[in-house]
Amino acid sequence: MATHQPITTTPATSQTFASGYGPVAGIVGGAAMVNPPSRRRRRARQSVLILASFAAGMLVATAGGCQWAANGQNAQGTRLYQQGQYTAALQEFQKAIATDPQNADGYYNLAATTHRLGLQRQDAALISQAEALYNQCLDHDPNHVECHRGLAVLLVDTGRPDRAFALIKNWATQNPKFAEARIELARLYEEANEPQTALKYLEDAVQLDANNSRAWLALGRLREQGGDLAQALQNYQRSYAVNPMQPMVSERIAALSRQITSQYDASLSAGGTRLAQPLASPTTRY
Repeated sequence: MATHQPITTTPATSQTFASGYGPVAGIVGGAAMVNPPSRRRRRARQSVLILASFAAGMLVATAGGCQWAANGQNAQGTRLYQQGQYTAALQEFQKAIATDPQNADGYYNLAATTHRLGLQRQDAALISQAEALYNQCLDHDPNHVECHRGLAVLLVDTGRPDRAFALIKNWATQNPKFAEARIELARLYEEANEPQTALKYLEDAVQLDANNSRAWLALGRLREQGGDLAQALQNYQRSYAVNPMQPMVSERIAALSRQITSQYDASLSAGGTRLAQPLASPTTRY
């Protein structure tokens, strides 16, 4: 496993198809840095409140100003990170947290960058600092998907896979209606070479959220790897229908359709039937 990078405002652009887990998957290892506006709009409701007094209005305006400033600093940090300027990116993420101490995305970005530097420099102190920052992120947003992923990767990389599984399992247990927790648990099981268990959790995820393109994409990839091409094709099509901004999924649908048709035609020509074999799939992360 590798460390993570910031989520862009158009997360699909950093998606790697073969990871099978959609927009959360980033270029460097399965999560992405958070470049606001975040998908988590938890504080945006302030803008629609009817304020009872001028003083209350000023408080909200101040809080909103802090959030916008922190968003800008996160965005600048993300750009620097993507340019490989990790130390400069750290400084921007530190500013974001100083501007808005409740900004979970800022803590995640700081953790992910520190994690990257720790691996790059083989610095155990930085790795330990990254772990603490991931936990601070989860203190501010207990359902932060990228942060759960980042912390799980760190735990596996530091020889604590049992802690990684406990982290994601507890998250899923505490949020029985949240599909993302099951997707990340499936991801861990697949990386642990337990594809059937991964498949079970992905099936649970699409039952909970039938419009989750990440879950359908991951399900399709696992089924393709297992040789069930017809079902894999349906899963890819469902993922693409939910989120058409996935050009690599569109390409996979076309390739798989051609292969299924070709094999069917060949079986007719041979006067018999032949089971379809899976395409050679890339083997990167979710």
